[in-house]
Amino acid sequence: MKSPLLSLPGAVPAEGRDEGVAAHYGDLFREQRALADGNGFVDLSHRGVVTVTGDDRLSWLHLLLTQHVSDLAPHRATEALILSANGHIEHAMYLVDDGTTVWMHVEPGTQADLIAYLESMKFFYRVEVADRTPDIAVVQLPAGSIARAPDGVAVRETPQGRDLFLPREGLEAFAAAHGPAAGILAYEALRVEGHRPRVGFETDHRTIPHELGWIGTAVHLQKGCYRGQETVARVHNLGKPPRRLVFLHLDGSEVHLPGHGTPVRLAADGQEGRQLGFITTSARHHELGPIALALVKRNVAVDAELIAGDTAAAQETVVEP
Repeated sequence: MKSPLLSLPGAVPAEGRDEGVAAHYGDLFREQRALADGNGFVDLSHRGVVTVTGDDRLSWLHLLLTQHVSDLAPHRATEALILSANGHIEHAMYLVDDGTTVWMHVEPGTQADLIAYLESMKFFYRVEVADRTPDIAVVQLPAGSIARAPDGVAVRETPQGRDLFLPREGLEAFAAAHGPAAGILAYEALRVEGHRPRVGFETDHRTIPHELGWIGTAVHLQKGCYRGQETVARVHNLGKPPRRLVFLHLDGSEVHLPGHGTPVRLAADGQEGRQLGFITTSARHHELGPIALALVKRNVAVDAELIAGDTAAAQETVVEP
C-alpha cells in the first residue's frame, strides 16, 4: 500500500520492508524530537490490518496465540505471537478489542499468510476473519500527545503512544489536522532506543521468544496449550535460549551505519574473529547518536567490547544471559 502522505513536502520514500510510507520528511532528528516531545504522528499505513469478529473471537484467539486474551477487556491493548510447532516466531500481532471486534496490525505484507493460518483453524467457532488493509490505515500518536482521536476509530493505547485504525480515505485530512508527520526512520530510532523487537528485523527462521525479551509482554506463561508452547515451557523451566538481544552504542565517527545482518565479533579478535551474532536494526538517534540492536550468542560476556563489521560497539544488556 502506497501512502498518500508521500505527497507531503519533503517526503522521501522508505525502502525495503517499509516501502510505501515516508522514510523522513527532510529532517530526521527534528522528527524524532517532535515524537519524543509528544507532537505529530507517524504514518504506519503500510502495515497489515486484520480484524476478527464473532461471539467466539477471544476464546478462539486464546487457543492460537501466545497471549492470554480470553478475558481481554475492551480497549485494553496487548501483543501476541504465533509460533511454529517448534516454537519459532512466525507472526507478531499488536491488538485491541473494542467490544465487538478484535483489531490487529502486523508487519507489512504478512497479513495474507496470517489470515490463511487463522482461516485454517476456524473449525466450528463463530468467528469471521477479514483483511482490512485496503480500507484501514494505522497511524501512531506518540506518548504524551494531547491530540484527540477521531470519533468512531479503534484505538490501541500503549506506553509508546496510541495506534489509531483510521479509514484510509481520511489519512490526508488527519495529517492536516495532526501534523507534523514523522517518518519511519524516526519511529525506528525510538523503537531501537526502547529495545522493542520487530519480526523480520530482530527475528530469523529460528528465533524463539526468550531471545528477544518477549516473555511476559507477548507470551503468557500461565495459559493453556498453543502451537509451540512446549518449546516455550521447556526453555523457560529447564534451560536458557541460545542467543540474546543486546543494545549497542556504535562509534559515532563512522559515516555509515552497519546494516541488518552485519556480523558482530569481539573487538579484541578484529574482523577476522569468530562471528558471535549479527546486527538486526541500526539507527541514528537524536540524542544517543548511532545505535543498534543485535542478536548475539548467549555466552558473550555482558561487558565485552564488540565490533559490528568495522564499527566499534559498546553493549547494554536487554536479555540476561
